[in-house]
Amino acid sequence: MRVCTPISLCIAVCAFVSVGPSAQLSSETKRPLAIVAGETIYEDTLQPLVRAQILPLRQQEYELKTRALENLIDQRLLEGEAKKRGIDTDKVLELEMKSFLAEPTNAEVEAYYLAQKDRLNRPIDDIKPQLQQALKQAKLQYARQQYLKHLREKADVKILLSPERIAVGYDPSRLRGAPNAPVTIVEFSDFQCPYCQRAQNTLKEVLAKYEGKVRLSFRDFPLRQIHPQAQRAAEAARCAGEQSRFWEYHDLLFANSGKFDDGGLTERASAIGLDLQPFDACMASGKFKARIDQDQQEAMQVGVSGAPAFFINGIFLNGAQPASAFEKIIERELATAGRQGGTN
Repeated sequence: MRVCTPISLCIAVCAFVSVGPSAQLSSETKRPLAIVAGETIYEDTLQPLVRAQILPLRQQEYELKTRALENLIDQRLLEGEAKKRGIDTDKVLELEMKSFLAEPTNAEVEAYYLAQKDRLNRPIDDIKPQLQQALKQAKLQYARQQYLKHLREKADVKILLSPERIAVGYDPSRLRGAPNAPVTIVEFSDFQCPYCQRAQNTLKEVLAKYEGKVRLSFRDFPLRQIHPQAQRAAEAARCAGEQSRFWEYHDLLFANSGKFDDGGLTERASAIGLDLQPFDACMASGKFKARIDQDQQEAMQVGVSGAPAFFINGIFLNGAQPASAFEKIIERELATAGRQGGTN
C-alpha cells in the first residue's frame, strides 16, 4: 500500500480523542455495548478506536458488492434480451459479436505489437500466434462491453449501491479549484512523506481534467514518529498562508523534499518572495501547533491511519492511488449531482 503509516501513533492517540462537531461519523449511535462499574460504554465511544481498521474492510466490502452487482446486472440484461428473442444468452452474445470473430489482419497484429514492443521485448515473428489470440480476445471483450453498455442505456439502469460516506470538514483557507465545485477532495497529508509527494502530480492531473468541477482542500497529518521535520514544515506552510501564499509554498515543499530544517524552510519562503520578518515571527511563535493537532485528531477520528489519505465527497480513498481511482469516484459523483440537478 502506497501510504506512510505509523500504526502505533494512531492507536496511542485515538484512545484519547472523541468525535468533534466538524467530523461526526455517519454511523454514530448511542447503542450500549458494555457496563463497567455502573458506567456505560456506547457504540459512538468505540467507533473512533476501531475505525482505522474497519474503514478499509468496508471499502473492500463495497468493491466486492459492486463487482457482484455489475455481473448480476449484466446477466439479467442478457437473460431479458434472450427471452425477448427466444434464444439462450450465449446465442445473443454470439450474434452480437459475430463481426468480431474474424481473425485479426496482419496490419492489426503489427499495430498491436508496436504498441507494446518495449514491454514484450521479443521479435514479432516469435510471438505472432499469441499476439493474434490476445488481440482477438481483446476485440471480443470490447464488443461485449459495448453491447452490455447499449443494453444498460436501453434499460435505463440506475445503480443505487453506494459506498459509505463520512462527514469530513475542510479548510476554506486552503482550498484549490473552483470554490463552488460539486466534488470536494479533502487531503490529509505530510510534507515529508514520499507517497504524499508522489500523489501531488496525480492531484494536479485530476484538478486539470475536472477544472471547475473538483476542488481540493489540504489538511495536515504530520507523521511525527517517522517524519520528525513534518510538523515544522506544516507550520511553515500555514505561516506562508498568512501572506496568502500557502499553495505556492505547498508546491515548493513537495517539489523539493530535502532541507526541512528551519533554515531550509526559510530559504523556501525567500524563494517565493515572502516577507521574512513576519514569516520568521510566525514560525517562532508556534501559533499553528494547535490547529495542526486538530487536523490530525479529526483525521484519526474518521479512520485515517497513514498519509496520504483522501475523502472525495466523504468517500475514503487511501494512499497514493493512480488518477483512475480518483476519476472513478469523481465520475460517479458528477453523475449523481447531474441527476439531482435535473430533478430540481
